[in-house]
Amino acid sequence: MEKGDLILLDFTAKVKDTGNLIETTILEEAKKLDKEDPDYTYKPKLIAIGEGWVLKGLDDILSETEIEKNTQVDIPPEKGFGNRDPSKIRLMPIRKFGDKVDKLEIGSEIDIDGRIGIVRFIGSGRVQMDFNHRYAGKTLEYNFTIIKKLENKMEKIQSLVDRRIPQGKEKIDITVEDSTTTIIIPEEYFLMDGLQIIKKALSNELMKYIDNLKKISFVEEFKSDKIDEQKQATEPEKDDIKSAEPEKDDIKSAEPEKDDIKSA
Repeated sequence: MEKGDLILLDFTAKVKDTGNLIETTILEEAKKLDKEDPDYTYKPKLIAIGEGWVLKGLDDILSETEIEKNTQVDIPPEKGFGNRDPSKIRLMPIRKFGDKVDKLEIGSEIDIDGRIGIVRFIGSGRVQMDFNHRYAGKTLEYNFTIIKKLENKMEKIQSLVDRRIPQGKEKIDITVEDSTTTIIIPEEYFLMDGLQIIKKALSNELMKYIDNLKKISFVEEFKSDKIDEQKQATEPEKDDIKSAEPEKDDIKSAEPEKDDIKSA
């Protein structure tokens, strides 16, 4: 496989020396480790080989890995989340945390001035914050399988769209005609945070990874309920239709009796 090829990857990542789970795409693995997240959709992850969508230590060997072969690799810190940097550990006055003070506890992650840090120590009116990545300095263990390489044009487009816009109740319709792709976005997604930025990023990825694609159109689709409401309003209920029909007895009573005709 070559740089830029799109694949579906199943993997489980752990800290090697502790076995602590970092991430998994496999539901059974999450359950086994009692780490199932009900808000996460467990499925193979879309990866563009050699494009930095995964850690460098994993990215470097994907192109040499056979499809459907279970593979295990250890990733050193320099090819993972980096080595620990002592300059990123700081003592800060507790008043700096404002209304976040109640959330302070050893090991918790706190956002300070746009940076995520881990609380390492609390005492004497000061807090030691570690702004290194949680897994900096750790050797990581990855068990992974390349499920498949995407070859079909529509499958590639659908996978790239799903990566940027997770599917909700309403599905996103995609049509492809020659060098033009049209993506119809249902009303459900209109208030999604950063939708315009997402569309721009998605357009760049589609142009990059899909051959002979020259134009992408996003259509924001509104649907009216008025037609259904009018239809319901104009359609009489079955009971109304039935009540409008004369009863058999009424028809019979409207006919003259034989004796009446004779006497006449």
